[in-house]
Amino acid sequence: MNTIGLYVPGTSLPYRIPAGAKLLVLLGVVTVLLVLGDPWVSLGAAAAVVLLYPLFGLAGHLWHAFRPVLLFLAVVAAFHLLLTDAQTAVRVCSQLAAAVLLAGLVTRTTRVSEMLALFERLARPLRRVGVRPERVGLVLALTIRCIPMVAQSWRTSREAYLARGLSGGAHRMVVPVIVNLIRSAEALGAAMNARGID
Repeated sequence: MNTIGLYVPGTSLPYRIPAGAKLLVLLGVVTVLLVLGDPWVSLGAAAAVVLLYPLFGLAGHLWHAFRPVLLFLAVVAAFHLLLTDAQTAVRVCSQLAAAVLLAGLVTRTTRVSEMLALFERLARPLRRVGVRPERVGLVLALTIRCIPMVAQSWRTSREAYLARGLSGGAHRMVVPVIVNLIRSAEALGAAMNARGID
């Protein structure tokens, strides 16, 4: 199962909507929630987005979309409960939850290639100031590729750590992970140079 919010094959309605339209909806919903600043509206929006996952056949991906920000939301809620009030805590947390879940829905129903093509088209006007749109697409593609690469490097280091019978904090794996990522980056750079990409 996809755990990093990338494309999940499907045929429901959001798969047939262009990437640009989905991003505009995402931007519009987040903007409206921030401008209104109403905790009940924000809660309703978060609940509506939760219902969209099973409606579009993505119920199994709802938890994976929400889990990465759960601890962060708990910290934000505790902060506001201590320093402001419960209403503000509900409003801010529900706004964040709605935005994250809606963004997860967009990424799960939009092919990476479609998203990159959109950003490349959006960057075309910048050609006048020396920006190369195809490079923008390349940078985004490499960024997206590096997300699972970091996760895989962490898993590999963790398995090696446990296989040696070691125990202790996760901080002990930071150096091996960084070394693996540097090696991967060097290999990627060499491959790009070999293909004439500077």
